[in-house]
Amino acid sequence: MSDAARKDTPEQAEFRQYCRDWLQDNLPPEPPVRLPLSPLEIMTEPQLHYLQDWQKKAYDAGLVGCDYPVDCGGGGRNDCQRVANAEIAAVRTPFFPNVIGLGMAAPTVFFHAREDKKRELLPRLLSGEDIWCQGFSEPGAGSDLASVQTFAERKGDKWIINGHKVWTSLAHFAEWMILLLRTDKSHKYDGLSYFVVPIRSELGKSITVRPLIKITGETGFNEVIFDNLEVDDAYRLDEVGKGWQVAMTTLAHERGAGELVTPRSGGRGKSAGKESGSVFGSSALVDLAKTSFRNGKTAADDAVIRDRIMQEMIREEGFKQSSRRARVQGLQDHPMRIPLQNKLLMTEITQDVAELATEIEGAAGSLYLADPNAPAGGRWPMAYMNSFGMTIAAGANEVQRNILGERVLGLPKSK
Repeated sequence: MSDAARKDTPEQAEFRQYCRDWLQDNLPPEPPVRLPLSPLEIMTEPQLHYLQDWQKKAYDAGLVGCDYPVDCGGGGRNDCQRVANAEIAAVRTPFFPNVIGLGMAAPTVFFHAREDKKRELLPRLLSGEDIWCQGFSEPGAGSDLASVQTFAERKGDKWIINGHKVWTSLAHFAEWMILLLRTDKSHKYDGLSYFVVPIRSELGKSITVRPLIKITGETGFNEVIFDNLEVDDAYRLDEVGKGWQVAMTTLAHERGAGELVTPRSGGRGKSAGKESGSVFGSSALVDLAKTSFRNGKTAADDAVIRDRIMQEMIREEGFKQSSRRARVQGLQDHPMRIPLQNKLLMTEITQDVAELATEIEGAAGSLYLADPNAPAGGRWPMAYMNSFGMTIAAGANEVQRNILGERVLGLPKSK
C-alpha cells in the first residue's frame, strides 16, 4: 500500500478501489495512430479523437472533475481528484488531451466566472468535448505578461477584440480560449481584463489561427489573430480591470505543471505520469542504459553514467516529497512557493533527464521517430528538444527565480 493510500479518508479509500476496478476493466484500446509525446503536440484529428474518447469515458466514470460541484458537471467529491490521478498514473494510460482546460481554464472559470457560465462551460471542458487553449503571450509580451496589447473596446454589453497572440498551444483544435486583454491603455496592471472567448466558431471570420512549425516538425504551437471579434460581456471573468488578479489564478495552476484541480480542497493532485514514474522519468534511463552499447559494453557498465542516473533519481524523489507539502496547510508559508518551485524544478529535471538520455544513446540519438533503428522509438531526442519550451512556458525559469527570490524569500530586486 502506498503512503498516499494509507492516509486516505474512508471516502477516498472507497473511491480509490473504485478507480482501480474501473481502470482494470476499461483501459483504452491500442491507438490506431502514433500518439504525440504531449497533449500540447496533438497534430491530427485521429490523434485528438482517440484521446477525447478516452477523456470522455474516464469523465463519465467519475475519474475526471471529481471534486467540482455536481451542478458544474463534477462529481461533488472531497479531495478525490488526486486519488484518481494517482491510479490513472499507476496504469500509465494515454494522457487526457484537454490539459489546458483541466489545468488552467477550469480553475479560473470555477473561481471567477458567473454561476451560469460555470454551469455552461465546465461540463464539456471536464469531459474533453470542448478543447481549450490559452491566449496570454504576444509577439511583444512574452515573460512580461502585463505588457499585453491585444485590446478589447466596450460597445454596450459587447466587447470588440483586436490583436495578436502567439505560442498558443492547441488553438488549432480549441473551441474556447482563456484570454488576457488590455481594456485600458493608461494603466499597465489595472488596465487588464480577462475573458473566455469562442475560437472554433469564429475561424475564418473574426479569428485566424496559423501553425508554428518547430524544429521537431510538430505543430502544437500557433499564433492567433483577432479581427473585430465580438464577445458578450457575460464571458468576462471578474471585474473590468481585474484581469491581472484573475491571470494569477491561471498562472498559479499552470506553474503547478499541469496538475488537475481539486477546488473543494483547494489543493491539486498529480497528473498522470508523475507519481508512478513517467516513461520519460529517470527510472526509464536504467532500461535505456542497459540496452545502449558502446565499445562492446552497455552504458550501464559506465560508473559515471550510473552515478548521473542516480543523481536524477534523487532529484525526482526530492521533488516528489517536496510536492507533498502542498497538502499540508501548516507548511504553506507562502502561496507562491510550492507552485513556482515545482514548475522550476520539474522543467529542469525533465530537461536534464532527456539530455542524459541522448548522451546515453550516443550517435543513435540522431535518429528520428520514423527510423526503425531509433532507440525508444526516437522519443528521447524529441523530449529533449521539446524540454526547452517547458523551461520558457508559464514564465521563463529565470522569471520564476526572480519571483521566488523577491516575493517569497524577500531578497532585494536585481538591478
